[in-house]
Amino acid sequence: MLDIEEIKNHVTVVPEHSVIELSRSAKVVLEKRYLKKNERGQPVETAEDMFRRVADNIAGIEYNYGKTKEEVEELSIRYYELMSKMEFLPNSPTLMNAGRDLQQLSACFVLPIEDSMESIFEAIKQTALIHQSGGGTGFSFSALRPANDPVASTGGIASGPISFMKVFNATTDVVKQGGTRRGANMGILSVDHPDILEFITAKDERGALNNFNLSVAITEEFMKAVEEGKSYPLINPRSGKTVRKLKAKDVFDLIVEMAWRSGEPGIIFIDRINRDNPVSHLGRIESTNPCGEQPLLPYESCNLGSINLVKMISHRRGYPEIDYERLGYVVNTAVRFLDDVIDANRYPFKKIEQMTRGNRKIGLGIMGFADLLINLGISYNSNTALEIAENVMKFIKDNAVTASEELARERGVFPQWEGSSYDRDGGRRVRNATLTTIAPTGSISIIANASSGVEPLFALSFMRDILDGEKLIEVHPIFEKAAKMEGFYSPELMKTIAQKGSLRSIDVIPQEIKNLFVTSHDIEPEWHVKMQAAFQKYTDNAVSKTVNFPFEATRDKIRDVFMLAYKEGCKGITIYRYGSRDRQVLNIQEETKKTPIKKIVSQLSENRKTIPRPRPSITTGTTEKVSIGCGNLYVTVNSDDVNICEVFTQTGKGGGCPSQSEAVGRLVSIALRADIDLNSILSQLKGIRCVSCIRRANVKVLSCPDAIARIIEKVMAQKEPGGKKATARPEPPIPIDEMPSEEEEISHTQFHSLCPECNSPTEVVGRCFSCHTCGYSKCG
Repeated sequence: MLDIEEIKNHVTVVPEHSVIELSRSAKVVLEKRYLKKNERGQPVETAEDMFRRVADNIAGIEYNYGKTKEEVEELSIRYYELMSKMEFLPNSPTLMNAGRDLQQLSACFVLPIEDSMESIFEAIKQTALIHQSGGGTGFSFSALRPANDPVASTGGIASGPISFMKVFNATTDVVKQGGTRRGANMGILSVDHPDILEFITAKDERGALNNFNLSVAITEEFMKAVEEGKSYPLINPRSGKTVRKLKAKDVFDLIVEMAWRSGEPGIIFIDRINRDNPVSHLGRIESTNPCGEQPLLPYESCNLGSINLVKMISHRRGYPEIDYERLGYVVNTAVRFLDDVIDANRYPFKKIEQMTRGNRKIGLGIMGFADLLINLGISYNSNTALEIAENVMKFIKDNAVTASEELARERGVFPQWEGSSYDRDGGRRVRNATLTTIAPTGSISIIANASSGVEPLFALSFMRDILDGEKLIEVHPIFEKAAKMEGFYSPELMKTIAQKGSLRSIDVIPQEIKNLFVTSHDIEPEWHVKMQAAFQKYTDNAVSKTVNFPFEATRDKIRDVFMLAYKEGCKGITIYRYGSRDRQVLNIQEETKKTPIKKIVSQLSENRKTIPRPRPSITTGTTEKVSIGCGNLYVTVNSDDVNICEVFTQTGKGGGCPSQSEAVGRLVSIALRADIDLNSILSQLKGIRCVSCIRRANVKVLSCPDAIARIIEKVMAQKEPGGKKATARPEPPIPIDEMPSEEEEISHTQFHSLCPECNSPTEVVGRCFSCHTCGYSKCG
């Protein structure tokens, strides 16, 4: 039972009409994305109303566990107080949907994809509904057979994981999350899948899979092969057989190359994740949520929440220190809140409800860590900061376990506890299979006016557009206060800092201030990894963290960071090299060093052999006669269902070159059944000239190969709706006169891309671009 007197000692009763202090950006984000609106799109609730709505809705679950009206009301006050004081905030779907018609409260979902059309398109349907409700989705495509693998049921060949990912991507494009934003996906492929090279390079083309974050699931076997310079097998998931081998170091270097170019893919250490899977008796984890911090079993969902560490500071001895007593109280209350969310949630599908309630996973994390360090006078890139990270997270983890044990005594262990690691390792009885997760906290950190997750500061000063081109300088409040105390504050200096993005090169600022107020690009990449590892030690799930690199960073630096993350015990790693996803090219010399990615993949795949699929037993087609220089040529084009699969030729009595024409037909047939791009085949045939054809005035083709190509084109045009010519070519490039000028391209802020909605600087948070002004977020 709840100890009401103990609760009252911690709770400050909030007046009924109290007003919450919000930053300008917090107001914008809340009004745009969170508050309830009328049919005209106008907010009909305040931030206070929103928090009361959520607190009452979640606390009401306690009636199911025998709590009295007084106990439920007291608990609602506790929940409201934590949120209104910005000490703790749940994930966005809970704030948006609790107490409203939708009532979908989870942020993270993982859906299974099996090797069948039924499974693939069922997952697509489920994805659309989850995105519509405000959730993000993660998938492993590792079970899908590789491209060009035979499909026995149709006699055709498989198109492979990448082609189906494009269908998921297109679905996401047309569905808005909760009616407010595009959905986000995580796409994962095992490093031993035969299509792994295509997956790694899938984002080499700008705009490809733009609604996906990509991660390669890396095994311990693979990492060992990298370190030892050995090859490793690629295994067909359909047959379980090895299809070929690649040098592990070459594949690792390709991942590095693509991460250097675009920040994608990231990597997750899948064996390490499964080592810490507390419910391994239920299956193997193969995917995570879109930002990578929440590994989940198929059909699991998870609700997250974050404690604002900057609110956990007291000044009891005249100096700032961490208030561990208050932190313990917040952890205890937050665990109960998140456990209640599991019961209050209205799940999109029955299977998700069963898995989620069966394991009752929650993800309690933090935000405001960088702000905490600044208040304590500690540099982010220091051993002292690492020690604080470990101590704080250990305290949160220990208190969360204690709170979960208390809930288990009160309500029972999670239903699938038997056989779990808790059952096997001494029978520790807890309510929740996992308790701690560190999320990127993009939007909720704006609401709380805190730094994101465990990231360093995004910026100290930046320019924000307001009206009619007018700009407003926004300054980090603690830095502004320090600047005024030290006597170097001026609006002009704040503007200079906004343009430079860093204090490093500004002479008038004292060195101790520069050391304390470091931003993400001031910090060496190794410190980013060490900080992630420090938090990972006491985090059940994983830690969302982006390692930032300057534009001029080398591939070797990125390779070193990937290896350091592996050695330091991280569960994954994501990097972002400034400018690598932007349209502008800031260093032409460096860009010219890029080797065409197709050439790299070709070199890695030089031993790869494509075997054409067998000729179908039944085909249908047409035969057309065409005049050639030495008589007539009869060209037969056959298809199975909708795909052209073979070409036959026969010459008339006039003669010609029957053997050469037959050879062309055979080679074209093999190329078609090997899934060679049709346009590539036709481009090799069209335009070949034969003297006999050219000399005859009534002949409209240049040669037999030219005639074959033209007839194939004609057949394809007839197959297209409306008689349009079929083509497999990608969309044409943007015309030169529509491309942005060099001046337009380099007019972006010095260190960050600009928000497409409000033109303010964005930060890469958990692999997604996040705007600290309006809350815009874009993953993929």
